Amino acid sequence: MMRWLKTAAVAVVAMAGAANADVRLQGSGATFPNPLYQKWVTEYQKSNPTVKIDYQSVGSGAGIKSITDQTVDFAGSDAPLSKKEVAAVKGEAVHIPTCAGAVVPMYNVAGVKGDIKFTGAIIADIYLGKIQKWNDTRLKEINPDLDLPNLQITPVYRTDGSGTSFVFTNYLATQSEVFDQTVGTGKQVKWPIGQGGKGSEGVSQAVQSTPGAIGYTEQNYASANKIPYGVVQNKNGKFVKASPASVSAAGSGAVEQMGKTLAVNIWSQAGDEAYPISAFTYVIVYRDLSYMKDQARAKALVDFLAWATTDGQKLAPDMDYAPLAEAVQKKAAEVLGTLVFDGKPLR
Repeated sequence: MMRWLKTAAVAVVAMAGAANADVRLQGSGATFPNPLYQKWVTEYQKSNPTVKIDYQSVGSGAGIKSITDQTVDFAGSDAPLSKKEVAAVKGEAVHIPTCAGAVVPMYNVAGVKGDIKFTGAIIADIYLGKIQKWNDTRLKEINPDLDLPNLQITPVYRTDGSGTSFVFTNYLATQSEVFDQTVGTGKQVKWPIGQGGKGSEGVSQAVQSTPGAIGYTEQNYASANKIPYGVVQNKNGKFVKASPASVSAAGSGAVEQMGKTLAVNIWSQAGDEAYPISAFTYVIVYRDLSYMKDQARAKALVDFLAWATTDGQKLAPDMDYAPLAEAVQKKAAEVLGTLVFDGKPLR
């Protein structure tokens, strides 16, 4: 009897230990939402201490490769999967919008008092090499109150596969037919002129260290690093500064575009208050999470994403991200409700 009791006690302890064992989740991808994702992980783990989540900010392109190869549990990407990428994944992939944000034209022009205004066509022509000086006539015409210097413009771009580049090039393609036909769109393109930098960090460092430079990055990154960025003219002809409110205005009509997929474009949207270079960012997972090998881990991932797309949205505005509209949150919840493990529902 004593031997049986000891064996039972050991079994109970083992079961308790298993119940309290940490669940570890691994994600990688977009740099754009990384600050918010890190905040989400910190806050979520306060009430779920056994769930350990590691998100590596390596760029959307690298994140998509990792989820395609199934070496991570989830990927972050500012760019939806292309047709080629959809064909490469090992199952049905789904896009879960997590927040929205802005890509901004940051610059290094000393002595200018006030925000520099840009149009999409002017930004495109700067990156095409057609506008080479800060005191170019076209820039002076829309910035009559600024003393723009006779300073060479150095365009700076991302060298890695980047969702930020995807958003930026797709926006510029809507503003310039020449840009669309020459540079084109994508996570990684061949820029005709300028200086490259890897990641948001590399582009920002290049802009800050090069007088006259212009680059593109996430608004929250520019704000956090106190890098000046410009005001951009929107589809309604209004010059709008990027902010959570102006990005939310751009995404307000997104639900109407959502059909079989939640991956929709919100750049160059109509509306006086809409910031034109806005975009959703996504977490990409497979519909069937059996690649995670462990149902408890799959359930933990779905629970985390459900929290992030509801309660976690409250943290977005303070970090210069636009929270998902309530209708988009409901769409995300519907998709999360379809995720399964070996065909069995997880919610």
